[in-house]
Amino acid sequence: MIEGAGNLEPLFALAAPPDGGNPWLSFIPFILVLAIFYFVILLPMKRKQAKVQAFLDSLKVGDRVVTTGGIYGQVTRLGEQSVQLQIADKVRIEVAKAAIGGYQGQEPVVTSEASG
Repeated sequence: MIEGAGNLEPLFALAAPPDGGNPWLSFIPFILVLAIFYFVILLPMKRKQAKVQAFLDSLKVGDRVVTTGGIYGQVTRLGEQSVQLQIADKVRIEVAKAAIGGYQGQEPVVTSEASG
């Protein structure tokens, strides 16, 4: 006989309430943790992501923006996934649309942690 195999009662005590109550009641703490996780972490992330997407969709030629890397420039061309910025006289660079952090002189829409 295996040592300790005769005492399985504590193991089964974790699976069901000892008083023979409804086993679904043991899932209530788990459901509460999931609900808190959703409302504290997932919902604010979804809202921020929607705000960033709305900002990127509203970009237009002539907007003065700053990238998440700290480059200031003016939008000269918009592509599907990229934006061309004029950063100096006759100096234009192509950057990813997701790298645009916000408008110059305003609070950034995208934080550098979110873009990386």
